[in-house]
Amino acid sequence: MPFWPGVVIATPAHSGVGGVLSYRSESPLTPGALVRVPLGSREVLGVVWECPATPPQGLSEAQTRAVAAVLDGLPPLNGRWRQLVKFAAQYYQRSLGEVALAALPPQLRELDGTQLARRLKKRAKAAQAAAATPGGLSGHDLSAEQTEALNALAGASAPVLLFGTTGSGKTEVYLRATQAVLETAPPAGEAPTQVLVMVPEINLTPQLEARFRERFEPAFGVGAVVSLHSGMTPAQRLASWLAAHTGAARIVLGTRMAVFASLPGLRLIVVDEEHDPSYKSQEGARYSARDLAVYRAKVESEALANAPHPGPLPPAGEGERPRCQVLLGSATPSLESWHAADQGRYLRLAMPGRVGGGALPRLRLVDMNHQPKGAAIAPLLLAAMQQRMARGEQCLVLLNRRGYAPVLACHACGWKSGCPHCSAYRVFHKLDRTLRCHHCGFTERVPRACPDCGNLDIAPVGRGTEQLEEQLSALLADARRPDGAPVRVARMDADTTKAKGSLQAQLAALHSGAVDVLVGTQMVAKGHDFRRITLVASINADAALFASDHRAPERLFALLMQAAGRAGRDAAQSGASEMWVQTWHPQHPLFATLKQHDFPAFAASELREREIAGMPPFGFQALLRADARTQAAAQAFLNLAAELAADLPQREQITLYPAVPLTIQRVAQVERAQLLVESASRGALQRFLSAWQPVLHACRSAPEARGLVRWAVDVDPLSI
Repeated sequence: MPFWPGVVIATPAHSGVGGVLSYRSESPLTPGALVRVPLGSREVLGVVWECPATPPQGLSEAQTRAVAAVLDGLPPLNGRWRQLVKFAAQYYQRSLGEVALAALPPQLRELDGTQLARRLKKRAKAAQAAAATPGGLSGHDLSAEQTEALNALAGASAPVLLFGTTGSGKTEVYLRATQAVLETAPPAGEAPTQVLVMVPEINLTPQLEARFRERFEPAFGVGAVVSLHSGMTPAQRLASWLAAHTGAARIVLGTRMAVFASLPGLRLIVVDEEHDPSYKSQEGARYSARDLAVYRAKVESEALANAPHPGPLPPAGEGERPRCQVLLGSATPSLESWHAADQGRYLRLAMPGRVGGGALPRLRLVDMNHQPKGAAIAPLLLAAMQQRMARGEQCLVLLNRRGYAPVLACHACGWKSGCPHCSAYRVFHKLDRTLRCHHCGFTERVPRACPDCGNLDIAPVGRGTEQLEEQLSALLADARRPDGAPVRVARMDADTTKAKGSLQAQLAALHSGAVDVLVGTQMVAKGHDFRRITLVASINADAALFASDHRAPERLFALLMQAAGRAGRDAAQSGASEMWVQTWHPQHPLFATLKQHDFPAFAASELREREIAGMPPFGFQALLRADARTQAAAQAFLNLAAELAADLPQREQITLYPAVPLTIQRVAQVERAQLLVESASRGALQRFLSAWQPVLHACRSAPEARGLVRWAVDVDPLSI
C-alpha cells in the first residue's frame, strides 16, 4: 500500500514552487526524515513534513513521483525543530523549504545513504577516541553581581536580558550557566542536555571557543564543543552539525545560522552581544536570529513541560520544572529588548560593576572645529597616545571604514572612481594599488592618469583604515616604548584578516604587547578582552549623528560604548583609562549620555522619540524589495503590488508608502527599489503580508514588471 509523504525542498518564495510537495513511497516515512527526491531532471535533498496514507485531493498515483532514497542513518529532525522552521517561514514570509534546507549543512545535500553511513561510522569512531577523562569543572571566583545574576537566572521563567557593562564578567556567567545545564541529568531515554551559544561575528568564535573548550572538554570529552559558522569548510560544517544532531556535541558555538542547528537536548540558548545588527540576516530568508532564539526557547520549554516524565512534576512555582532558558547579554541592549524588559516580558538583570572593581574609561571629546586644518589626529590626542606608549600601554584607534580612501578623484575634470556596475564608488586600496567595489567585488588597477581628461594628479578623497595606519606610523615615528624600541602600529579589518589564521596571529601579537597601536574597524570593538589597552579613540563618529535611518544613533551609541569597553579591562590600569572621540558636534545630546556611560538614559530618550513617531518597537514594519534590469521595472512591480492590495484583509490598518530606489540603487548591473509597509499592529501586518503573497506572484508576470529579476519581503528591517 503506497504512502504519500509531503516533502519540503529548497525553493525561494518568489519562485512560486514553495510549500510542501507530494511524493509517493511504498513504506511510511517519519516526519523529519531526510530523503532524496526527483525534481524535474535533478535529484535533490528534502525533509519529510508529513506522511498521510491517502493521496492528496485531486492527485492520483500516476501523477506523483516516488521518493528516490531515504537517508535512514540519521535520526529524524524533531517536531520542535520543524515548528521553529515553520514559524520562521511564516513570520519572515519565506517558503518552508527555503528555510528548512538553508538550515542544513550544504554538503548534506550531496550525500547519498552510503556516503552518509560512512561519515557517521567515522564520527562514532572519533567519539570513542575522544572520551572524557574524569575531572571536575573549575572556574574563576564569582563577584557578588555574577552570583546574584546566576541565582536569578536559575529561577527565571521569562527570557533574561543580562545588562552587564563591558568588563563585568558576562562570559563567566555564560560559562557557569552552561555548566549548570550540562551537569543536569536528562530524563531516561532523553538526549543529553545541550547548550547553544551565539556570537555576532565569526572573528569572536575562536576566542570564545577556546574558553569553552578549556572549561568543558576535560569533563565532557574533546568533541563536546563544536562551532557552526560560514567561515568553516563544508566538511567542517557537516561534522559539527552531525555532532549536534546526534547529541555528541554538548555545546554549539556559532553565528546567526546556528539558531537553526538541530539540538535534541537543548536546554539553554545564550545570545552574546544581542544588540548586534549581524544577528539579522540581510540575504535569503531575512530572519533575526535573536528573535528566533527567544521563540525557540519557548517552543522547547513547552515541549518539555508537556513531555511524559518517569516521575511526577512539581506544580508551577514549586520547584524545578524542565525548561529551555534564553539569556540575552549586552552592555548596550537593543531598544526592542530593553522595551520588552520595561514591559515585564523579559527579566532584566543588571551587572553595572567591572570585575575587580575597575572603573569605566573617562570620555574626552575633541572639538575638531578648533584643530589644525586637515588634521587626522588632534595634537592633544596624539600627545596622550605617546604618553601611554611610553608607559608600555596600548592604544586602540577606531575608524569604521576600510581601504585607503573611499574615493579617488580628479580635481581637474571632476572624475571619481565610480563602479561601472553599481551606483557606488570604488574604494582606493593603496597596498595593492587597486580600486575595489565593496558591493559587487569589481576590481581594477589604479589608473596612471585620469581616465576622462588624462590629468596625472588624481588624489584620494576621505580617509580609511589603511591611510590612518600610514599617517599614525609617520606621526609616531619618533615615539618610543619603555625599552627604547620604536612603537609598532598595526591594522585589523576585513582586508588584513582574510587569510587563514591571520586573525589569531594579529590578536596574539596584540595580547603579547608586540603591537602598541591598533587601528581597526568595528570588528575590534566587539567582545575582545584586551588587557593592556588604556586609551581608545574614535576618529570619525559624526557620520551617524544626523543620518536619516532612525536606528543610526542607537548603532553609534552601542559602537562607541562597546569600543570604550576595550579600555581599562585590567583593574590596575582602569582608573587612568580614557575614550577620546573626535567630533565636529561636541554639544550633541548623544555625547552627554555617553560621557556618563548612561545607557538607560539614552534608551529612555530614544524610546520616547520612537513612540511619538510610531517607529519600532511601537510600530511594525516590512519592506518589499524588488530587483530588476531597470529601475522603472522594479518600481512598476512595487507600485502595482500596492495598487492590487486595496481589498486585502487588514488593509485599513496598513500604510503603504510609494516605491523608491535604495540608497545604493544599482549593484552588479541590477536595479533595486523598495516599498515600505507599516502598521501599529504586528498581527495585522502579518495577516496582510500573508494575503499579499498571491498578489505578488501575480504581479511578477504583469507587462509593467517585465525585466523583474526577483522580489523579497523583509520583515522587521534594520535599515530603510
